[in-house]
Amino acid sequence: MTDAFTPLRIAAMGDLHIREDNAASYRELFGEISREADVFVLTGDLTDLGLAREAELLAHDLKACSIPVVGVLGNHDYESGEQEEVKRILRDTGMHVLDGQSCEIDGVGFVGVKGFAGGFGRRMLGSFGEPAIKQFVHEVMNETLRLENAMRQVRSKRSLVILHYAPIVETIESEPLEIYPFLGSSRLAETIDRFTVTAIVHGHAHRGRYEGRTPGGQRVYNVARHIEKPTGKPYAIIEI
Repeated sequence: MTDAFTPLRIAAMGDLHIREDNAASYRELFGEISREADVFVLTGDLTDLGLAREAELLAHDLKACSIPVVGVLGNHDYESGEQEEVKRILRDTGMHVLDGQSCEIDGVGFVGVKGFAGGFGRRMLGSFGEPAIKQFVHEVMNETLRLENAMRQVRSKRSLVILHYAPIVETIESEPLEIYPFLGSSRLAETIDRFTVTAIVHGHAHRGRYEGRTPGGQRVYNVARHIEKPTGKPYAIIEI
């Protein structure tokens, strides 16, 4: 068991986009991660079309993991309306699939929600105008409320927040400006900054930047598989 004085090594990666017609195996990589880390965190878009069959392919590869696995779903995992079955399949492997919940592993609290879009800073979309706009803003507000409720359940001194959507603009830099509002929302960071956390991880922005900080100074890492990381691997290693 990892005690309070020993850092927990977390491998974090997102955006696997597993497909039936291009099912590259992750078994070897997952085995490597199990040797390099104490916990494996997945930040969503685990499947490409949100199909149960895609989740089954991932579940098969997760058998190579000998360490705890924790994660959230991403927008792609909702594409086909099979997200509940996707969750069930992954949970049957022992994975902690968080959707507004928290769990504790070796003295570290893990909190996870998918998050949502809406933009950043003064340019965040406001709840004004057509009902469709108000519903869009309501979705991210609901996600932030679920995030806050989950964070209130954490009793550990160390914690990791797991998102799919970005909470800050710095870690989506290099993406096309036109899609910034669809990559995340500052409302997520506003909620997180009401608490003290050790780190935040997200995916979704394939062309973004690895590291940034919330307005409150808390560390944020974009661990999408495509992002260049200090490890030189598709996954990041974060010690908390």
